[in-house]
Amino acid sequence: MRFLNICLLSILFLFSCKSDPNKELDQGEIKNGYYHSEEIGWTIEIPKGWIVTKRNELEAQTKKGLDAVVETTGVEHDISELKQLINFHKDEFHSFQSSAEPFNEEVDGSWHENNLLLNELVYQTLSNYGIPIDTSYSKAQIDQVDFELLHITLYDQEGEVILYQDIYGSFINGYDVGINLNYVNDKEKDELMTVLNHSTFK
Repeated sequence: MRFLNICLLSILFLFSCKSDPNKELDQGEIKNGYYHSEEIGWTIEIPKGWIVTKRNELEAQTKKGLDAVVETTGVEHDISELKQLINFHKDEFHSFQSSAEPFNEEVDGSWHENNLLLNELVYQTLSNYGIPIDTSYSKAQIDQVDFELLHITLYDQEGEVILYQDIYGSFINGYDVGINLNYVNDKEKDELMTVLNHSTFK
């Protein structure tokens, strides 16, 4: 499930990838600084100074998320169809994560209702770890594609902000698509928002 990409308790420190970045993808291709997924019809620029995240780091992060969800719900989840799209980072607090999973509304029910349940599960899981959080919901549009947006602010026990997370979800071409932005500083937030808002869906 795509929410398993969300950093829950702490973010793993991600090291630079010197090999072919396309080897770190489950779906799509990186060429000339741009990522493109034919299945989703999505093209996005990788901002300069940001590094494509290694597959083994993604797998470790996904396992961390899965373990946290199982601890919260007591239910095992099948993530065999989850596909990593483009994931990149600048440091341990600033990252861009995206994934897609096939979703059939005739079998799986309403995508919107499912997305609401996922957002609630994110909240419950974070709360289960005793992390103080605020959440808000809104909608966003990227190149004419509508997204549902969950904004999360995480605090330390003294009430200081430790991380912002913007979690975008949409139903595109038969896929449940998730895009997660993690940031603390305005500069990195602006860099992430610029490439996201200039990305295209065809």
